[in-house]
Amino acid sequence: MALLQLPPLTGCVRRFNSSVCSLSARKFSIFATLAQPSSDTTNWVEATSSFFDQDKRPIMLFDGVCNLCNGGVKFVRDNDRNKTIRYEALQSEAGKMLLRRSGRAPDDISSVVLVERDRSYIKSEAVLKIMEYIDLPFPQLAILLQFVPLFIRDFVYDNVANNRYMIFGRSESCEI
Repeated sequence: MALLQLPPLTGCVRRFNSSVCSLSARKFSIFATLAQPSSDTTNWVEATSSFFDQDKRPIMLFDGVCNLCNGGVKFVRDNDRNKTIRYEALQSEAGKMLLRRSGRAPDDISSVVLVERDRSYIKSEAVLKIMEYIDLPFPQLAILLQFVPLFIRDFVYDNVANNRYMIFGRSESCEI
């Protein structure tokens, strides 16, 4: 990983997940962690590009056996009147392929992932990006939450994610 210091614009700290993202598109960044492009990730981007040929909408990857995650999908679906997001369980074959595209292990079900045509988001960044796609007031709330430092957002996210089965339980099969 290479650390790139950008001119100070605000107090936000952001991580960039892959080499296909555009640094100029993120105006609120001071530091960016750039993933070194790997041939494996590039191959998976090419292998999954057909997922976006007919339908450009982003894909939300979620743990299909997690009750909290299934509730989250239902919440997003109920608050996405324009149907701007598609859904896929992390455990599905398509989900595993999209995880590889995102630079993650195909069996990594530790985080919600939002996959767009040119970029993937994980953990709290995925949640904030999903909030930007759904109905009011969630895009405005996402803007406010971006001012919470990433390490704090991800700390909270990881604590909930690591205890999700114990607190919310799990189902026997993937649902939505």
